[in-house]
Parts: sequence; C-alpha cells; structure tokens
Amino acid sequence: MTTHTRTLTAPDLDGVATWFKSTYSSGSGNNCVEVADLTHTAHRAVAVRDSKNASGSVLLIGPEPFAALVDGIRDERITD
Repeated sequence: MTTHTRTLTAPDLDGVATWFKSTYSSGSGNNCVEVADLTHTAHRAVAVRDSKNASGSVLLIGPEPFAALVDGIRDERITD
C-alpha cells in the first residue's frame, strides 16, 4: 500500500476513485460513509470518506482488514 506523507483527500483521487454509498444509508444525512475500491491501483486499498464531507480526508484500508470490518458488521459483532 502507498504511504502518504500528507493527508489524502477525495480530490486527490479524482479520476481514480468511483465512490459508493451503502445501500443501508437512510438518506437522512446522518453517519454515512462512502467507499471506493482502489485495490487495482497503486494504493492497493479501499478508500473510505465521510459522505457529508466529500472533499475531505480519505482513509485507506487494506483489503483484508476492510473485509474483516465488513464481515464483523454483517455478523453484528461490531456496533456503534
């Protein structure tokens, strides 16, 4: 995975990232995140951003830890 010496923001990924919001998002604007699959790029990670601040900071998570996070959420092992 690429190591960044500065904060990575969503505009840094323009043309690279296609952002997706969870189908569980209520549309009310509360607590939503968006993800982009960057595993096929030099970043080799999943990008995560706050949907309420689409031009803000981006968190890069390796594919294995991201899959474990999603599995935990699906299994309801991880809650608020």
